[in-house]
Amino acid sequence: MSLDRLKERLEAGTIPLRENEPLAGHCTFKIGGPARLFVMPQDEAQLCGAVSLCREESVPYYLLGNGSNILFGDGGWGGAVVDISALHGAVEQEGCLLRAGAGVLLSVLCKSALHAGLTGLEFAYGIPGTVGGAVYMNAGAYGGEMKDVLARVRYLTREGEICCAEAVELDLSYRHSVFEENGGCILSAEFRLQPGDPKEIQARMEDLMGRRRDKQPLDQPSAGSTFKRPAGAFAGALIEQCGLRGYRRGGAAISEKHCGFVVNLGGASCEDVLKLCEEVSSIVEEKTGFKLEKEIRVVEG
Repeated sequence: MSLDRLKERLEAGTIPLRENEPLAGHCTFKIGGPARLFVMPQDEAQLCGAVSLCREESVPYYLLGNGSNILFGDGGWGGAVVDISALHGAVEQEGCLLRAGAGVLLSVLCKSALHAGLTGLEFAYGIPGTVGGAVYMNAGAYGGEMKDVLARVRYLTREGEICCAEAVELDLSYRHSVFEENGGCILSAEFRLQPGDPKEIQARMEDLMGRRRDKQPLDQPSAGSTFKRPAGAFAGALIEQCGLRGYRRGGAAISEKHCGFVVNLGGASCEDVLKLCEEVSSIVEEKTGFKLEKEIRVVEG
């Protein structure tokens, strides 16, 4: 691994970067040590170039979107974090298809669907992520998932080739896609929607956003739902049933507002969150028989 050589080659390619960038400022949990290199490609060509250079120099890299489902380690990341947030551009419409870059925020995509009079994405309004991250983990809420509307994806393979794949080829299941295994870098995605009444679409979006505000701790740093939904139950309900509302370890706590969320009360560390999750999972399994699995992605290295 040659970080110095990678830095030189990125700079030679005029790809913006920072050294020892604190990752706490790049995720909704507000937790995480520094990234040795924080790379900020400004377009798709620079993204593909940055990823290729990381591979050529054998530097581990992590592709970062909005950082809304991530817990970075206290020691940070010893390789390169590649920020794709600049890869947004305009959302393109072609009939009932919407095409968006990986860095487009879901809120922007949903509003584009609304303005086009297309229905199907209302469930995603309020999910604090990007198109790339949502496809990667098959994000979902309120009975909908990305797999319900995803048509196809353009991505950069591990070998550096740009490919297209239909949604049916992506092994989309609960909080999972093939990209977790194949090392592909999502570049853009297309969504197949249906014509709808803009007033009804907007009413549905506002209703779901209202439910989020009422039930979720949106005023505190978190990474969204902390645990996956176990078969036959709901994580938040199980945690509450075990009397763990407000349960705390260091600066991390089970939300007083919604037991399915771990929140950063201020100054929480990655270790605080992981210890809290371990203890809560152990108590829930002992008392209910259900084993909770983390939904948040822990990124350390």
